[in-house]
Amino acid sequence: MFGRSVVFLRWKKSLVLCDPFKSLPLTATLSKSSPFGTCETGYSLPTLQESREIWRSADAVCFDVDSTVITDEGLDQLAKFCGKAEEVKKLTIQAMQGGMDFRDALSARLNLIRPNLETVQRFIKANPPKLTKDVDKLVSALQARDTDVYLVSGGFRSLIAPVAKMLNIPLENIFANRLKFFYDGEYGGFDEAQLTSRSGGKAEVIAWLKKREGYSSVVMIGDGATDMEACPPADAFIGFGGNIVRESVQKAATWYVYDFATIIDELERED
Repeated sequence: MFGRSVVFLRWKKSLVLCDPFKSLPLTATLSKSSPFGTCETGYSLPTLQESREIWRSADAVCFDVDSTVITDEGLDQLAKFCGKAEEVKKLTIQAMQGGMDFRDALSARLNLIRPNLETVQRFIKANPPKLTKDVDKLVSALQARDTDVYLVSGGFRSLIAPVAKMLNIPLENIFANRLKFFYDGEYGGFDEAQLTSRSGGKAEVIAWLKKREGYSSVVMIGDGATDMEACPPADAFIGFGGNIVRESVQKAATWYVYDFATIIDELERED
């Protein structure tokens, strides 16, 4: 669940158990885009027709996870499991609408829940992922075209790994946050070195992937403002409203869909 080995770190004179994966290297500094589709450099989202063309020729596709690949918000479900559902849901909505710094919102939500290691393990066992309809078909169709598929999320790797396994996505293609625990299993915060722990982090992940893999066209798919702000450096953005509609994203996205069947059809369309 947390890898084959663990890493122990000294933190505030106590031993801390953390997720044993290194943070990503990144050398480029990116300007953040507006949650309404236009970034500081004046770049605007591609048109609907341009987006469709990019979609059909993409080298890689990055999916948000919560409310996109799966039907709910993983952290909200964990909060419900811990009896903190309503308080955390309010902060989640605020963050997804772009009304709060992402890292601040993440920290505030986790401080409300304070999940220990045992609780997280019990939650994962009791709550298998609920995949959004047709996402398995979409991922299979992309993989059949040799298109690389990534899960890029502001959620947590330990909650997302089961999703990747269900979709046959390599675990190394997950870019997400990592919970930290004290040696006795108590909650110890989250790894702030992860790019996805901060506003604009998804854009930084995509920039890093394009540099490392040499991708010429990458598409980001997701429901929230943090997904849309990843374009650029993503070459196209597809807003997804199949589970929940974020009004700011629905209004700003040049291509917005309510089911995955629509973009499967577009992928397979013959000119």
